[in-house]
Amino acid sequence: MVYEIGALVKSKAGHDKDELFIIIEESREYVTLVDGNKKTLEQPKCKNKKHVQIIHDKDEPQRKKLIEETGLTDEAARRFITCYKRESQS
Repeated sequence: MVYEIGALVKSKAGHDKDELFIIIEESREYVTLVDGNKKTLEQPKCKNKKHVQIIHDKDEPQRKKLIEETGLTDEAARRFITCYKRESQS
């Protein structure tokens, strides 16, 4: 499974189970995650790769723009996750 920076993931285990995060860093066994609320760019969450599920959606261009062009901020992460939740509920 490919864990790309900027990918949207869902936590599968832990106290944050079912929460959505954005990957900001990837290493051999772990990914570093932010959600813009509890886990900010200043205090990101490190989580084992086997405890997250990558969410494949149709907003790939928007996600790349979020990371590469504008640069990720806590506000942008919150907005992206909120928009995804809103779209997936409808």
